[in-house]
Amino acid sequence: MTRLAPAARLTQYAHGGGCASKIPPAELERVVAGLTGGGPADRDGELLAGGQDGDDAAVLRMDGGRAVVSTADFSTPVVDDAYDWGRIAAANALSDVYAIGGEPLMALNLLGWPVDALPAELAREVLRGGRDVAALAGCAIAGGHSVDDPEPKYGLAVTGVADPDRLLRLDAGRPGVPLTLTKPLGVGVLNARHKATGEVFAHAVDTMTALNAAAGLAALERGVACATDVTGFGLLGHLYKLARASGVTAVVDASAVEYLDGARSAVRHGFVPGGTRRNLSWVSPHTDFRRIAEEERLLLADAQVSGGLLIAGEISGAPVIGELVARQRRALIVR
Repeated sequence: MTRLAPAARLTQYAHGGGCASKIPPAELERVVAGLTGGGPADRDGELLAGGQDGDDAAVLRMDGGRAVVSTADFSTPVVDDAYDWGRIAAANALSDVYAIGGEPLMALNLLGWPVDALPAELAREVLRGGRDVAALAGCAIAGGHSVDDPEPKYGLAVTGVADPDRLLRLDAGRPGVPLTLTKPLGVGVLNARHKATGEVFAHAVDTMTALNAAAGLAALERGVACATDVTGFGLLGHLYKLARASGVTAVVDASAVEYLDGARSAVRHGFVPGGTRRNLSWVSPHTDFRRIAEEERLLLADAQVSGGLLIAGEISGAPVIGELVARQRRALIVR
């Protein structure tokens, strides 16, 4: 804990925790329908990602065989420790670049802070955490923007580079390819328990602050063309977007999915974020759950913060949790 953290539980200033506070996916898709793309770069085919499929980041082809990657991600506190929250939020934002096959170069801080309610020293700790994780990624922090906000919010706008011919795309999944997940699930329900009780789950913090850089590089080295990261819409939500964009059905072997210690207990004790329930409601009409129980469904839909990469392919050291098959009646099958 930072020195000032015991005086102010940051999670108590947020109506929802981190990526679980996202606008519900079904509502968000209605809001943004038809509002992306359309500029000269899109018409000329230079905008390679960032359109209707809801890619993890935008990618614009540049001269010299390179592409620029751009993303922005910010959220409310998921932990009470200010420094840890800064690290988590930064790792979460950087993940969008890795998820599309890019390398982050520069980032801008995005900070909302209740200046009359919380000390400025805590805001400094948040920014310090973000700076330290960005430094691990080799990504420079170059200023940013802040506003007086009754609810704390923090994240990064990140710029990176990529090879336009070696991207990880949502729409590049093909039948017969295995699915790999590089981090265990369960941070959403553990964060909900932390917010309600103050219990600290150090292993969840370690998971959320771990960068997805190595996983993204490993996917590119294996010739993978399709991936996404698992964040606020949960494993099933992000997998549904991938399957829909690729025109395939994704099959998940529930017994192969790994969870953090304590995640099942958190669900059984009722610590389920509202975002997790909204995710499950969104994907259920598109999913054949076979005999999967409600507890398992909630965990598979759990709203993650800085989750792992979901890769259409295999990489060393990460479990295979299913496969892509030819499109069937429903986009997802959980068995």
